[in-house]
Amino acid sequence: MARLTKKQKEALAKIDKNKMYSVSEASSLVKEITNANFDASVDLAVRLGVDPRKANQMVRGVVTLPHGTGKDVKVLALVTPDKEAEAKEAGADYVGLQEYLDKIKGGWTDVDVIITMPAVMGKLGPLGRVLGPRGLMPNPKTGTVTMDIKKAVSEVKAGKIDFKVDKTGIVHAAIGKVSFDAAKIEENAKELIGTLMKLKPTAAKGTYVKSIFMSSTMSPSVAIDTKEATL
Repeated sequence: MARLTKKQKEALAKIDKNKMYSVSEASSLVKEITNANFDASVDLAVRLGVDPRKANQMVRGVVTLPHGTGKDVKVLALVTPDKEAEAKEAGADYVGLQEYLDKIKGGWTDVDVIITMPAVMGKLGPLGRVLGPRGLMPNPKTGTVTMDIKKAVSEVKAGKIDFKVDKTGIVHAAIGKVSFDAAKIEENAKELIGTLMKLKPTAAKGTYVKSIFMSSTMSPSVAIDTKEATL
């Protein structure tokens, strides 16, 4: 087992392992125990009482965080010429169609989100092997396949993220940066948790939210009181 550094030991000492923290307490504590020399991301890991292997228990959705993620999200708008001005006005980093389809075929995926139109989806099908594993394939359910390109780009730039429960039943999401005020981290966390609560599958039995942990890129995890968080 790797030996802990002095800073890691100090961070662990500040966490009461026998305590379940409120979202507010966890938001403040994560800032306190992070010693990274860069603006670390704050992440939430929510374990759900679902079986992701069953289609009727899949949890997937989108949420617009009140204070954004703190990350400059790079957006590619794959659109026809009549929609290019709309995409650029909304702040898309890359706008076009065939030239970017060719770049993706060549392995280029230096973007965070791809937004496109229904008419273009047929051209993206053959690129599934490139885009799928990276979570970049546009999907109508997450609002990334739409005719309202301006709205879609604006929302992503403002802090809209999509999430999906993984095969172990956990939803992982970045909800801000350590440089955020604790109140902003708290509000973003509550927005995500509230959205997850609304998406509870009717087929899910027993306890829906089993555990919630908050951490930063290089900090220990802080356990959150699920009852308090899901009220």
